[in-house]
Amino acid sequence: MTFLHRVLHSFALAALIAALPASPMLAQSGEYLAEGVAGALLSGRLAVSDSEFRQMAESYDSALAGDPDNPMFRELAMQGNILSGNFDRAFELAEQAERAGESGQIAHVILQAGEFRRGDYDDVIANVQEGRLTGPLSDAMAVAWAELGRGSMSDALTAFEAAMEERAELAPFALYHKGLALALVGDLEGAADILAGDPDAPVNLSRRGVVAQMTILSQLGRFEAARELGEQMFGSTPDDDVARIMAALEQEAPVPFTTISSARDGMAEVYFTLSSALVGDRSDWLPIIYGQLVLALRPDHADAILLTGQLLERVDQHELADQVYDLMPPDNPQYLGAQLGRANALYQSGQPDAAIDSLFALAEARPDSLLVFSSLGDMLRREERYDEAAAAYSTAIDLIDEIEERHWVLLYTRAISYERMGEWNLAEPEFRRVLDFVPDEPQVLNYLGYSLVEQRRNLDEALEMIERAVEGEPDSGYIVDSLGWAYYRLGRYEEAVPVMERAVELMPTDPILNDHLGDVYWAVGREREARFQWRRALSFGPHADMDSDLVRRKLEIGKDAALKEQDAAE
Repeated sequence: MTFLHRVLHSFALAALIAALPASPMLAQSGEYLAEGVAGALLSGRLAVSDSEFRQMAESYDSALAGDPDNPMFRELAMQGNILSGNFDRAFELAEQAERAGESGQIAHVILQAGEFRRGDYDDVIANVQEGRLTGPLSDAMAVAWAELGRGSMSDALTAFEAAMEERAELAPFALYHKGLALALVGDLEGAADILAGDPDAPVNLSRRGVVAQMTILSQLGRFEAARELGEQMFGSTPDDDVARIMAALEQEAPVPFTTISSARDGMAEVYFTLSSALVGDRSDWLPIIYGQLVLALRPDHADAILLTGQLLERVDQHELADQVYDLMPPDNPQYLGAQLGRANALYQSGQPDAAIDSLFALAEARPDSLLVFSSLGDMLRREERYDEAAAAYSTAIDLIDEIEERHWVLLYTRAISYERMGEWNLAEPEFRRVLDFVPDEPQVLNYLGYSLVEQRRNLDEALEMIERAVEGEPDSGYIVDSLGWAYYRLGRYEEAVPVMERAVELMPTDPILNDHLGDVYWAVGREREARFQWRRALSFGPHADMDSDLVRRKLEIGKDAALKEQDAAE
């Protein structure tokens, strides 16, 4: 566990969830709750369990209306509101908790952010001094940024130095913020020296810190140093925001320093660093809380928008993620990433048509973006709109000057689309082209090999491909199934049995694999077991690639008779 995780471990929200009463009908006093409050508490408990933050806020706000002095209701209402982006309501509840003498660390950090939001820098400093603490990192940096906010750079520098002296673990973090503060007040030389790092004084330089250093160096006319730093950290294919900076550096044009523009922005940067550092367990809400605090202070913070949106998607809060992505200013170079995230959030929230429409609109606005067209192709393919997917992938591929190994996934997904369209004459050479780039890629070997098996073509070659695929991914149920099915197609039934049994062991509820195992059992005379597997296949279906009517007929009259009947009907 890193230092940042350790100092914030006491924030763990799991403890708050565990503190919920065992029965939703019982208050802390042991008395029965009013019916409305009981219902709100019940829905609130479910919302907490499912990370439904907006419902959590609404439920505990309702519960609090019926029992306004209940500290647990207030705490969870406050958390639900901050997690769902309603900072004003969360701040109001934090103030109530403080007046009641029942505020904890989350309430404290919300109050601290509110003071920065209003520019109440005297209150920030006074409250830290009086013991209203949020954590070693945020408190130390809050004092320093508040000192700068009220106009005293010398006191701010003293506070940064004090943080480094009092806790050595804070030094790399405090140095980074000291560098930003110096750049903000115009001491670019001092900022550049700090952000360059030193073996005796290492600095905690994140991606944003590298971008900040590049812009500072450009302001100093040190264009070559800035370019070298960018190439070293971001390589030859940087994201759009860095690409714009690199283009300016090539022209030896100074790039404005925009990482922060105020003390309030500086504190937002503190919260963003904490959010980034705490990303870990899927069930941990702390990174989202800090991300929402960043956006409360600085709604156009591009990196926080992307990070918070991704964190919300990770806990299946897709509508909230969409709300966050929508904050990205259209003129921001990271706007494209936010719009792609928004499309994914729409798709995951059950709105595939709206998601695809948004990507079509984005493709029209950004006709030169390979990423947009490849994302559009992926989404169309998931919706089984294969002809449109192939067209999107083709547009993306046409935008590439020279196809290289790193583009193999794009070629592979286009090949899949061709195959699903029934255009094998287009699909097969594309699959083989991919294998020229990645000859040992299990997924490609399996897809091409299995397709050949299904068509009863080049069976020996297909078997060799699938055997190599199994060597690469021996625990993939789909790939092991392909091997068993290849043995079956080749008439090697006894060899097929243990392989197909292993595939079903790996993926016991997949209808296709169970159907295949039934066919293999039938081929070796194990008819009762075959029928058992076919019933299982039907119970796990339907599946787009399984003919359920044929499986039912196999159950009724046996596999051989069912196939003859099907052939006669065709």
